[in-house]
Amino acid sequence: MTTVEVPHGSRSVVLTVSAVIEETSDARSLVFEVPTELQDKFAYKPGQFLTLRIPSDRTGSVARCYSLASSPYTDSAPKITVKRTVEGYGSNWLCDKVASGDTLEVLPPSGVFTPKSYDHDFLLLGAGSGITPVISILKSALTEGSGKVVLLYANRDESSVIFAEELRALAEKYPTRLTVVHWLESVQGLPAPEQLATLVAPYTSHEAFMCGPGPFMDAVHRALQSAGMPRTQVHAEVFNSLSGDPFADVAPVELSEEDAADAATVEVELDGETHTLSWPRKQTLVDIMLAKGLDVPYSCQEGECGSCACTVLEGKVEMEHCDVLDPEDIEAGYILGCQARPVTDNLKIEF
Repeated sequence: MTTVEVPHGSRSVVLTVSAVIEETSDARSLVFEVPTELQDKFAYKPGQFLTLRIPSDRTGSVARCYSLASSPYTDSAPKITVKRTVEGYGSNWLCDKVASGDTLEVLPPSGVFTPKSYDHDFLLLGAGSGITPVISILKSALTEGSGKVVLLYANRDESSVIFAEELRALAEKYPTRLTVVHWLESVQGLPAPEQLATLVAPYTSHEAFMCGPGPFMDAVHRALQSAGMPRTQVHAEVFNSLSGDPFADVAPVELSEEDAADAATVEVELDGETHTLSWPRKQTLVDIMLAKGLDVPYSCQEGECGSCACTVLEGKVEMEHCDVLDPEDIEAGYILGCQARPVTDNLKIEF
């Protein structure tokens, strides 16, 4: 029995696990009960994730991000799916310790691995537990869009296919729109870029979303590039273990008069509203937005999760850490708000 009664920061909340679903021998789903007063705060987009605070005897707690496998359009409650990883403290704790009725501390939904529109065809690629954000997008595209959806799903063997029955039912429900292609390592070996390129070649006009282990992602990137899919149509979800504590409230940064006088000016568009802010050179974008009481999306503040990704429309910033962004993302104007500091005097940024 695990119970949390009081959150450790002003942004997090305590949610009850309403159901635990054993998906495979090494994967389970946790369904959360969201009280009425938190429905708006926990409204989510397909492909987003939740950050969970997991108790630790060694460090007090660790923070881990888990994708939502549910869809806001088809499922009544948010659901994450967790697969055990070798020596993975967070995943093993959640698989061993959590039961229905337990409570966990959770940050609101976050992440930018989500379609801007459903008015086109999709090529979805997942491996192992990388299916979790992918199936959220898949169900949403089938419900909200009218295009075709192709899923390529790689696993070790047939017994490790998460959501096998749900995918079978969806394929029967949408026979002309959904195509599911399973790749089993036990039968076909590890997927090579050349083999994947042949499979994805007919779908280069689709919008591609991928999630999975590093080698799989590398192979898919190379396959899509080889097949001629434009980089602007390719979206990848990357997770890193968070080293900081995103549940702790951030202390305001003390600034000298000189720092304040040398500040840049930034127009930030957030949730359809534009805010004009003074941006001191030593502060990050997330710092100044939090100081102004804005509900800026962020989780780790370490440049490790991508929650605070946004787009520079005008001006230039510098970033200390940005490993979760591809070079193509940075070239397209994407930045991490928790790592960005102003270079130019005037900027426009959009979340």
